[in-house]
Formats: sequence, structure tokens, C-alpha cells
Amino acid sequence: MTNAIKVAVVGLLLITTCFGEESLVAVSNKGKQEWPAQEVDKIYLLACAAVQREFDNKHSLRPRVTLVLGADQNGVEFNKGQVLLVRWDRELFAQGVVLLAFEDLMPVQQRMTIARRALNWADATIDVAQIDSSRWKEGKESH
Repeated sequence: MTNAIKVAVVGLLLITTCFGEESLVAVSNKGKQEWPAQEVDKIYLLACAAVQREFDNKHSLRPRVTLVLGADQNGVEFNKGQVLLVRWDRELFAQGVVLLAFEDLMPVQQRMTIARRALNWADATIDVAQIDSSRWKEGKESH
């Protein structure tokens, strides 16, 4: 089976298991707009699956997402897990879910640990310009 077919089959399986459940995405509709509820769930599941697969993540990604329709501007509120859309736009919604799923890949504590590790590595390395040039010249002349 090709990868595209595998992804489609997994996506369809995920979608069909969720039909009997409530929506996976909370929706706040400020402008009383219509939106395709089933498509919202479908895009959410497939965007999460794509991020999970791209980063070979073993645990299921299911960030809490609230779709806010009628927002002042399009964007993502990471702290609130919100995808803000002026009006329904499937592409922008998918991008927002991908960003929130990506954010969900690595918990805050793990991000902080990695950042500290990077700083430790930066402190542990020596820049070539810091090497005493007089010692370098003495070493060359002794040959």
C-alpha cells in the first residue's frame, strides 16, 4: 500500500469511530456563521495524524482546540488552544490545528530542559577566537 492510501485509511478509521461521539473541536461562533461540523472534525483528525506521522510520534496527538468564528483577525492563540478565523476557511483551520498539534508534541517542561541543555552546550564550547594566539604562534615556531 502506498503511504497516501495508508494515511487515508487511518484517517477514515479515525473519523468513523468518532461519528457517535461529540464534536472533537469546540466552536465559538461570534458571527453566527455556518460551518461544516463534520469537516471540522475530519480536518482536525487528519491534521493531528499528519503531524504525528511526520515526527514519528508514538502517542496520539489530540490537542484541545476551539474554533473561534467571527474573530477580528485570523490567528492562533496557543495559550488558549484557539484557532481564530474571521470566517470559515478550511486551509487556515488546518494550519491552525497543525500548529497546535506541533505545540502538543513536546510538553513545556521538555522544551525548557532542551533549552537549558543548549545553553549548557553553548557555555561548554570554546570559540576559536578565544584560543590564546601567542600559544598558537609558539607551537608553530617550535616545529
